[in-house]
Amino acid sequence: MSLILGIDPGTAATGYGVVRRGPDGSVSLVECGVIRTSPRESLPIRIREIYDAIFALIGRHGPDAVSVEEVFHGKNAQSALKLGHARGAILLAAAHHDVMIAEYAPRHIKKAVVGTGNATKDQVGFMVQQQLKLKEIPTPADAADGVAIALCHCMVGSFPI
Repeated sequence: MSLILGIDPGTAATGYGVVRRGPDGSVSLVECGVIRTSPRESLPIRIREIYDAIFALIGRHGPDAVSVEEVFHGKNAQSALKLGHARGAILLAAAHHDVMIAEYAPRHIKKAVVGTGNATKDQVGFMVQQQLKLKEIPTPADAADGVAIALCHCMVGSFPI
């Protein structure tokens, strides 16, 4: 049995999902949600808030792996740079716990979970609901994305022996 923490980084909202993968390959949702930072705070304080929350999540669940979405190259370099700061805090929190880290491109995650790299957020949420047999789509969308990132690792990632 493996526990995977999937994380959708963001400086305002960081989505996460914890999934359990059974020895038979079955998957179930343990927890999902969003870490929201204080919008009035400076970037360094927000990065610390992300680090503290992820560090606590890893401590509470003890995942076998942390799966994180890679930075995508969008039109706005400033946004990509801020996203990189959030990812750094997440990677550092995982490294402090000596947890295996896997990184996946957004298109790779969508392809693994939905079947196409061009899937919309709604399609990702729907497939997360279907694959985990949930009554509702996890909300907000950032939480569903965190679960999708964990599912992606369950489908295509490698696991420690």
